[in-house]
Amino acid sequence: MEDQREALRKIVTTLAMKNEETQTFIYSLKQMLLNVEANSAKVQEDLEAEFQSLTSVLEELRESMLMKIKQERASRTYELQNQLTACTRALESSEELLETANQTLQAADREDFPQAAKQIKDGVTMAPAFRLSLKAKVSDNMSHLMVDFTQERQMLQALKFLPVPSAPIINLAESLVADNCVTLVWHMPEEDSKIDHYVLEYRRTNFEGPPRLKEDHPWMVVEGIRHTECTLTAFMFRLDGSTSHQNLRVEGLSVEWDAMGGKVQDIKAREKEGKGRTASPVNSPARGTPSPKRTASGRGGRDRFTAESYTVLGDTPIDSGEHYWEVRFEPDSKAFGLGVAYRSLGRFEQLGKTAASWCLHANNWLQASFTAKHANKVKVLDSPVPDCLGVHCDFHQGLLSFYNARTKQLLHTFKTKFTQPLLPAFTVWCGSFQVTTGLQVPSAVRCLQKRGSATSSSNTSLT
Repeated sequence: MEDQREALRKIVTTLAMKNEETQTFIYSLKQMLLNVEANSAKVQEDLEAEFQSLTSVLEELRESMLMKIKQERASRTYELQNQLTACTRALESSEELLETANQTLQAADREDFPQAAKQIKDGVTMAPAFRLSLKAKVSDNMSHLMVDFTQERQMLQALKFLPVPSAPIINLAESLVADNCVTLVWHMPEEDSKIDHYVLEYRRTNFEGPPRLKEDHPWMVVEGIRHTECTLTAFMFRLDGSTSHQNLRVEGLSVEWDAMGGKVQDIKAREKEGKGRTASPVNSPARGTPSPKRTASGRGGRDRFTAESYTVLGDTPIDSGEHYWEVRFEPDSKAFGLGVAYRSLGRFEQLGKTAASWCLHANNWLQASFTAKHANKVKVLDSPVPDCLGVHCDFHQGLLSFYNARTKQLLHTFKTKFTQPLLPAFTVWCGSFQVTTGLQVPSAVRCLQKRGSATSSSNTSLT
C-alpha cells in the first residue's frame, strides 16, 4: 500500500512540475506573441516613414523640375512671340509695297513713272523683310529637361531587404550585478550569421528620492558590441561632508546653503571660552578642532573650507578613465560653481581662482554672469545657464568638458595635463544643488569629444 502511495505521489509531483513548465511555456508564448505584434507594428511604422520620406524627396524633385519647365516654356514663348510679331509686321509692309509696285507697272505710260519706280526701288531696298533673320532664336525641342529614371528604377527593383532578426534573450543566470558593475549576457533564439553588432540601451531607474519626470532619465546607448556580453561600469561618489564649508548642509548627494550653519557653533565656542562677542577670529570654530563625527578626509589634517570658499568635495578621486556626472542647481541660487580640484586646494581658496581647480561659475547676484574659470583666469560663456549641467572628465586625455545635461550642448572644454588625482568639487552661495552619480558617459558626449568640437578651448585661452 505504501509503495503504491509513494508511486502515486511521485506521479503527482511529476505532473505538477510538468504543469508548471507548461504554464511557463504558455506565458513565454503569449509574451512572444506580444513581442511579434509590437515588433511588426514598429517595422511597419518605420517602413511607412521611410517610404513617406522617399515620397517627399521625389515630390520636391518633381516640383523643382516642373518649375524649371515652366520657366523655360515662358522664356521660349516670349522670344518666339516677339519674332512672330516682327515677321507679321514685315510681311504686311512687304504686301503693301507689292501692291504699289503692281499698280505702278500697270500705269507704265504715266509721266511720273520714273519717280514712282525709284520710290518703289528704295522701298524694296529698305523693306523690313530684308532685315529679318529667318532663323528661330530658340528651338522647340525641350528634351534637355527630360529625366530618365530607368537606372534608378532598376536599382530600386533590385533592392533586397534582410529579414529582421529575432530579439536577443537575456540570460539572467549568467548576468551579474556586483562591485558597481552590471554584466549583461544574452543569446539569440536562432543563430544568425548576418548580425554585425549589437546596440545596448539602458537607463537609471532605481534611484533614491522623489520620482523624476520621464525626460529626466533618458536612455543611454552603447553601440558596436561585437559579442553577446557587455559590462557597464559607472563612476560613483558621495559628497565628503568633512570637507564642506560650515554654511553648507550636506545630506547624501544634496547640499543646501545654511546661513546659520556656523552661528550656533560660534556662540557655543565663545561661551565656553568666556569671551562672548570679543572672541578673536583666530579662535573661531572654523579654525578649531573638527567635530568627532567627521571622518578623515585625506586633506593633510586641514579643516573644512572656510571664509568665502563655500565648497564641498567628492569623496572618490579620479586618476584614470572617463567619468560623467550631473548637477542640478536651484534656479534661485545666487551663485554656484562645479568642476574638479586637486586635494591640495586650500581651505581659503575658491574654485577656479587657483591652478589646482577648474570650474564653471554662475552668478545671479547683482549682475548675472556665466563663466569658465581656472588659475584666476575667466572666460565669459555666450550661453544661457542650464538648469542641469553635465561634467565629463577624461583624465588621460586631459579634457574636462561641461554640457547642458538635457540637450548635450557643449558649453566649454578645458584641455590640460592633470598631474594629480582629481576630486569633484562644488560651491554654492544662497541656494542648493543635487548631484547625480553612477552615470555612463552619454553617447552624444563621446561623439562630440571625437569630433573635437570647435567650441572647446584650452586653459591658455582664458583671459
